[in-house]
Amino acid sequence: PHSSPSRELNAVPPRAMQYYAFDDSFVREVLGKKLSKGTKKDLDDVSTKTGITLKSCRRQFDNFKRVFKVVEELKGPLVENIRQHFLLPDQLARDYAAIVFFANNRFETGKKKLHYLTFQDFAFCAGQLINNWTVGAVDNIMEDMDVDLDKEFLQELKDLKILITDKDLLDQHKSLVCTALRGKTNVFNEMEANFKNLSRGLVNIAAKLINAKDVRDFFIDLVEKFIEPCRSDKWTSIDVNLYLTHYTNSAHILDTFKHHAVWTRYMGVIKSCILRMYHD
Repeated sequence: PHSSPSRELNAVPPRAMQYYAFDDSFVREVLGKKLSKGTKKDLDDVSTKTGITLKSCRRQFDNFKRVFKVVEELKGPLVENIRQHFLLPDQLARDYAAIVFFANNRFETGKKKLHYLTFQDFAFCAGQLINNWTVGAVDNIMEDMDVDLDKEFLQELKDLKILITDKDLLDQHKSLVCTALRGKTNVFNEMEANFKNLSRGLVNIAAKLINAKDVRDFFIDLVEKFIEPCRSDKWTSIDVNLYLTHYTNSAHILDTFKHHAVWTRYMGVIKSCILRMYHD
């Protein structure tokens, strides 16, 4: 258990809060981009687009960069490091952790089909990834823990491919999920008809995450391979939740499937992110 922070830490200097505050609309434009001179040169456009003064855009950008530079060198939990080093309140520290995490992994957020997602949607997903898929999620003494995804885990994700390459397993998985869903939703027929496509989509995302390029496309892949097909079939959020719950749980009852811990670690994050991203 963490020792409670000292009194002084709880009293965040109001000046620091004002200085480090940022506009969601600004950060949404630079999220996942390299915090470099090149991006800084483009701030004119961002200023015009968001209506935020260039001076303010530059201040916010420099803050992101400063925090990134400092925490890059520190060991230990990202949010806690930011909170202690910059004396920021918890929520702001979490937001900065998300910004740093996105800049480090260069997640693509600017594509048209991602425009509907807010900074807070992405920040929520960043929190899920940081807490579950980084080295720090499993081992508290590693360096750089929370900024990089756990390579060993990403390597193990390839083992999940058996769920779609082994035809018997795929059929068995489908049958278990459909049995559990029958009579519980208005889109049962669509779920049944689309099961194999959706399963291939989610398992292929897992298997590709070992490549940096595919990590970048993580959110686009979730939208294209899962969210869009479900939307076009008129699934509600409740349907999505129900489906992903049974989809995850049923894999554990498959005869020859052995990768339970990896599957749980993968699908927990996938389900949380999809549910957060499943809105208009």
